[in-house]
Amino acid sequence: MVSPSLPLSQVLVAENAPIRFGTDGWRGIIGADFTFPRLVRAAKAAAWVLHCTYGPGTPRMIVGYDRRFFAEQFAAAVAEVLVASGYEVWLASHPAPTPALSWAVKAETALGALVITASHNPGMYSGLKVKGAFAGSVPPAVTQAIEAQLASGDPPPVGLGCGSLHFFDPWPMYCEALQQQVNCTPIRAAIEAGQLRVYADVMHGVAAGGLARILGIAVPEFRSDRDVLFGGGAPEPIGRYLHTTQEQLRQMPHTGQTVCLVFDGDADRLAVIDGEGTLYTAQELMPILIDHLAQHSPYRGAVIKSISSSDLMSNVAALHGLPVIETPIGFKHIADRMVAGDTILLGGEESGGIGYGHHIPERDALLSALYLLEAIVTSGCSVGEYYHSLQHQVGFFSHYERVDLRLETEHQRQQLEHLLATHPLQRILDSTVVACNRSDGYKFYLETGAWLLVRFSGTEPLLRLYCQAPSPEDVQAILAWMQAWLHERLSPPET
Repeated sequence: MVSPSLPLSQVLVAENAPIRFGTDGWRGIIGADFTFPRLVRAAKAAAWVLHCTYGPGTPRMIVGYDRRFFAEQFAAAVAEVLVASGYEVWLASHPAPTPALSWAVKAETALGALVITASHNPGMYSGLKVKGAFAGSVPPAVTQAIEAQLASGDPPPVGLGCGSLHFFDPWPMYCEALQQQVNCTPIRAAIEAGQLRVYADVMHGVAAGGLARILGIAVPEFRSDRDVLFGGGAPEPIGRYLHTTQEQLRQMPHTGQTVCLVFDGDADRLAVIDGEGTLYTAQELMPILIDHLAQHSPYRGAVIKSISSSDLMSNVAALHGLPVIETPIGFKHIADRMVAGDTILLGGEESGGIGYGHHIPERDALLSALYLLEAIVTSGCSVGEYYHSLQHQVGFFSHYERVDLRLETEHQRQQLEHLLATHPLQRILDSTVVACNRSDGYKFYLETGAWLLVRFSGTEPLLRLYCQAPSPEDVQAILAWMQAWLHERLSPPET
């Protein structure tokens, strides 16, 4: 069921084929699904729905883009059609992080933002993220309205005449906002004194130069050049794409604490590598951030975790008397709780997206990186030391891994959905399934304390398997068992 690439027959679509929004926006293969005519249609429909949802007021729209192939040209096409439809368009003059463009929505009181980005997807993809006037990803009701508008035809213009086009640099206002959230002086002092060595792996994405801008000090970077093919991989901060960076860090002479902050393609996801080359994902970082903010910031509130996030988050939140809310995967579900007025300290996902209730309802990897550096400087601990101390404090030890499998046909997806719906797993290996959560995929809880989540990706034709268990051996055994189960039951692709 795993295919290294998609056959041409599976990617070519008609120009009038439906445009569907997934977990965070619409994504498609450039030239096959994601084309100029389809993008322009989607942009006009999205802008109109934003106008109807968050208007009245000045029909101001932010338009930005990442460093992918043709990103500037796609953004210019969106800006042009919106201007012709009567909108006041603020078009980014440079590639910028998605959270910087969301911040621009808030700072400039816009109806929303249309961002040309496919985030962490491979280089063949581009995409359109839609941000609302509240400066976060729009909820499912809005994306459903956009799809309905697309089905009904071109929306009317918002004004009697043409709109206007303004170019702006999103970086200065964004950097200033982050500098107000974190005291950068101790971080800068630790770097200058050689107590802390900071690197960034920007994975050819828009975070390039970001930490240096904010901290006001040089930060060495890996993969800072623009490469629209992302070295043949994907700009996702997970293990399979970070082996080279890990090895480079192992080979470097280090004094003091060493941390390499890893950002995805549009800088809304974060991971970390230490000087030994050890990778720490958001599963390890979020408990640290919860503990640090609870102790050393004026902020309090609930902790929101997605269904795939580590249970250590819940244990650390309980340590500080903070309530925990669990949501389906997709940061828009976390943003919904922030926008609803709930007091939220932090909300995050295992994929690396972390946001803060006192900032904007949006994942922000650069802000998370700053908070993590602040935690290291304040505690005097490395990331690994901090994480293991939290495990001992709360008495909870676990290991985690995610496996992505490419589905070769739509029939296989339908077949698996039917299997899981009609015959949910009762046993996995030698352990009884004691409960099943169906809020997003199928999360099977085992009597051993382990869990396995089986879920389809909302952005790629992938089946994702997530597992948390008491030992790494247990994790590997459960994932291997599930892959064997799938292999035995799913039909091979038709020839």
